[in-house]
Amino acid sequence: MPKRLFHRLRFRADPAAWLSLCLLATVAAGAGPALYLNEDYNCFFAFAPIDANNAGQRIDELVDTVAKAGVTVYVCNTNSRRTNYRSKVWDAAWDGYDPEGPDDQPFLRPAPPNERKLIATFVGNMLLTHKQGVDYPARVIHRCRQRGISPWISLRMNDCHDGPIRDHPMSGTFWQKHPRYRRKHCTGYFSYCLDYARPQVRDFFMSLIVETLDRYDIDGLELDFMREPYPFSGGKESAGATLLTAWMKEVRRKVDAAAARRGHPVKLAARVPSHPETARNMGLDAVAWAKAGVIDVLIPSPRWATMEFDIPIDAWRAELGQAKTLVLGCVELNYQPCPLAPRQPATPELATGDAAALLSRGADAIYLFNYHLYGVGSKQHGDWAWGPELFIHTLKPMAALKTVLEQPRRVGLTYRDTLAPEERYQPPLPAEGVRIQRSLCLGFVPENSGPCRLRIGLAGKNGQIVPVPTVTVNGSPCTFLGDRIEPGDLRVMTFDVSRSTLAHDQPSQEITIVAGNASPLTIALLEMTLAAP
Repeated sequence: MPKRLFHRLRFRADPAAWLSLCLLATVAAGAGPALYLNEDYNCFFAFAPIDANNAGQRIDELVDTVAKAGVTVYVCNTNSRRTNYRSKVWDAAWDGYDPEGPDDQPFLRPAPPNERKLIATFVGNMLLTHKQGVDYPARVIHRCRQRGISPWISLRMNDCHDGPIRDHPMSGTFWQKHPRYRRKHCTGYFSYCLDYARPQVRDFFMSLIVETLDRYDIDGLELDFMREPYPFSGGKESAGATLLTAWMKEVRRKVDAAAARRGHPVKLAARVPSHPETARNMGLDAVAWAKAGVIDVLIPSPRWATMEFDIPIDAWRAELGQAKTLVLGCVELNYQPCPLAPRQPATPELATGDAAALLSRGADAIYLFNYHLYGVGSKQHGDWAWGPELFIHTLKPMAALKTVLEQPRRVGLTYRDTLAPEERYQPPLPAEGVRIQRSLCLGFVPENSGPCRLRIGLAGKNGQIVPVPTVTVNGSPCTFLGDRIEPGDLRVMTFDVSRSTLAHDQPSQEITIVAGNASPLTIALLEMTLAAP
């Protein structure tokens, strides 16, 4: 029986049987164990210790660590608005850069002064790698094959990093020379994205796709439309969807031709917004692509602001119907409970929680975006990297549902950070009222799980003095354990959740919070933690 059918059933009488059937279905679907990792365009070059003769060695070390972490598909990103290798069709990152020049040389001068050193570092290391005769993507691919990893390349389909600065070092001559190719009838950061209604724009990106397929022996090509998911001018998304679908079919033909030349399959993947209707209304009709046999892998994703523990894998399955397309669950790096809350990098427990939630919701595999080996504690990069040991320890269990469910995890209620124009949406937090009900995606719960805790954050001064609310999970009361004031004047209350209360056979838990004195509450944080069995 296909895996997706198992996830529509509920074996409430025997949760252990339900979990076993899900695990068997994962294996039967041929999706596990599998773990995808996207390596950012410049992070390796910004923080890896590259010197005059060790670029190849450092690349090998990166792939070796990824292999130890259980990654089965390594997705190497080779472009932003320039490429990190010596392209024949796009500007290379170092074009115009003088490695002997000062920080205020013409190439770097348009960038803000506090960014110039970091830019000089990663651009300089890309150039240094090239001068050593090392083709970065080719070296990654070669090492992946040595280590039994499937090598893919990811192309960002409309990156607009630093778009407001016309001559920023990350921009390329195509963006600089053709401002008329940008999106129209829109404002803000994403107005610097290019408009795919322009044939020149489609040809520009197709040239990079063709070069990638001709030059590199890859197992898969990912088109990353989440950098950025705004391919058309405002109000032109519907007409654009038809245009882009036809263009995607041409990409598919080129991918198939490459596979024929190479003598092995080459998959085509697309990363799009997390909800089907959002993607479609932005002109990214991934369901149509899948039904037409254009894409093999679909990666519904948040953009950047926060993880989404409840990406609707089931809704994608329902729309895909019989399309033979893998659906991956994207684990982003940032965590933000609501749009105005402080943003924080993911802890290992949060990343594990997100992976457990998405696999429990039916994702065929986990896809990690922005998870880096390098950059620990750097001012520019924050604490967004854990170092090799923690990286390996955290990622390795994510390759299969069974092993990730055995790890300690933390999940939170978050929001959708990408919306189509005119799309109506109310984030689930903050929530106000005397009686508040929310669903929290914890993922499947093993019968022998460790203690479960529920954390509720009350916002505002009134939240610091109101009585402790009555809290239930799936209709059963929880025991109050204590509270404390956390940053942002948030009163965070912790409750014990009995194992017998938890729904073991479904991903989500239903939470009800009732004010103790009939005075409305403002909930700005809702989290669960689950200890390892």
